[in-house]
Order: sequence, then structure tokens, then C-alpha cells
Amino acid sequence: MQQNTKAYLAWVSICIVWGTTYLAIRIGVQDLPPLLFAGFRWIIAGSIFITFLRWRKYKFPKLSEIKHLAVVGILLLGFGNGLVVFGEQWVPSGLASLLITTLPFWVVGIESFLPSSIKPNKWIIAGIILGFLGASLIVTHDLETLLETSYWLGIVSLLMGVMAWASGTVYAKYMTVEVKPQMAAGVQMLIAGILQTIIGISIGELPQFHFQSDSFLALLYLIFVGSFLGYTSYIYAIKHLPVSFVSTYTYINPVIALFLGWLILDESLNLRIMVAALIILAGVSIVRYGVRKNRLKAE
Repeated sequence: MQQNTKAYLAWVSICIVWGTTYLAIRIGVQDLPPLLFAGFRWIIAGSIFITFLRWRKYKFPKLSEIKHLAVVGILLLGFGNGLVVFGEQWVPSGLASLLITTLPFWVVGIESFLPSSIKPNKWIIAGIILGFLGASLIVTHDLETLLETSYWLGIVSLLMGVMAWASGTVYAKYMTVEVKPQMAAGVQMLIAGILQTIIGISIGELPQFHFQSDSFLALLYLIFVGSFLGYTSYIYAIKHLPVSFVSTYTYINPVIALFLGWLILDESLNLRIMVAALIILAGVSIVRYGVRKNRLKAE
């Protein structure tokens, strides 16, 4: 019972914390190159967290477990988070958060290819169609931006990031490791950060890395709040709660992100965006209803 309570508290922290990280990322990429910004965040966070856990006598993962943790870390953070950071160079933080709400659709779609999975029913298919209709409204909310190549690069990057995150989420749910979730999270942060930093340096981002006060504060916030609190909570939650429930944090994140983007960065918040948000969330609700129907049928 206590473990379940901790898992639900972890889910609550994901809902709140990750809603604020879109703003911090948007602020950071205004000054800093995206891959090094993301890579340094995860390297610093992972190194500090692993050191702290070793001091607390947490066991380091076995060599056989590290390869599984590397897959999760690279999918969730290396590509999932990295592509979101990359995309937020051109896409406002609130809109980025709304596109991330399509995560449950990708999770259901990927799980449907697993041999033991139950195939999507009519409710799931209808919810996915509705969700992507809402996403298309978001993408086309500003007709002036539709001709900008960089805008579409940002949109594609965000969607690829969601696909990578969904793949990592499914893999993490079904892999079996004995290492504690907190240590697993620290190792994944470090591996993802090293990968992002190597790629960032190889494409010439290092000469562009110059801190301003806002970007420095954004990096600190992402390290200590977004990484330590948010990501470790996520890893803990998906180990102790159904993935379909945990991913409902995507209902709440955009509300926080849209409000903060409008309040602090003066991002657009019009009727079309709000309607699109409601359509996506309705689609997510229908998908979850379909998943429950399938589970009851299987039982």
C-alpha cells in the first residue's frame, strides 16, 4: 500500500514538474545550442545523482543490466527529450506540450505489435484518429508559419521525439532488471547525456555554447527539478503503475505549459489552440476507454 502511495505521488510530481519544463527548455534554446544544452543537463544530473546514490549504498547495475538501461536512456532521453529540445527552437513551448499529448496513441500503437498484446478495437482507432485531427489543428494554427521550413523541422522533430519516448516507455515496462529505479534513472541520464554531447560536439555546437543568465537558470532548473524529481518519478511510476495510467500526465502538462508560455513568453493562446487541445484530450480519453474494454475482455 505504501509503495502504491509513493507511485501515485510520483505521478503527481510528473504532472506538475514536466508541465513547467517546456518553458525552461524554450528559454534555454534561445541562447544555447540544443544538443549540448540537453547533453550537459543529463550528464551533470546523472553524475550527481549516481554519486549521491552510491553514497547511500545503492548498488550499481550489473553489466548485463546496463545494456537494457542504455536502450531506455537513449530512447527516452537521448532521442525522446533531445528531439523535443531541438524542436523547441522553432515551436512555442505550449504547442510543443500539446503535441506531446499524442504519447498514449504511440504507446498503444507500439504495444499492439507485441506478440502477446491485444489488438486495437474500434474505440482505440477512433480515439487515435480524433487525436491526430486535434494535432493537425495545432500544426496549422498559424497560417503564416506554414511556409517556414524551420517550423516544420520543429514539428517533425517533436513528433519523432514522441515516438522515441513511447518506444522507450514500452521497452522499460517489459524489461526486467534488479537495480533500483533511482539508480536506473541515474545511469540512463548519464548515458543519454554522453550521447547528446558527442553528437552536439560532432555537428559543431561547442563554439555556440555561451551562457546568459536566463539560460543558466533554465539549465539549473532542468537539472535539479526536471531531471532529479521529474525523471526519477517517471521511472518509479511506470514500474509500479500501469503505463496507460502513468501517461495520463500528458493531460495536465499542456495546461501548465500553455499558461506559463502565455504568461511569461507571451505565446499565442487562442480559441483554435484551445479547441485543438480539447480534441486531443478527448481522443486520449477514448483511447484509454478502448484499452480498458480490451483489458476487461481479456480477463
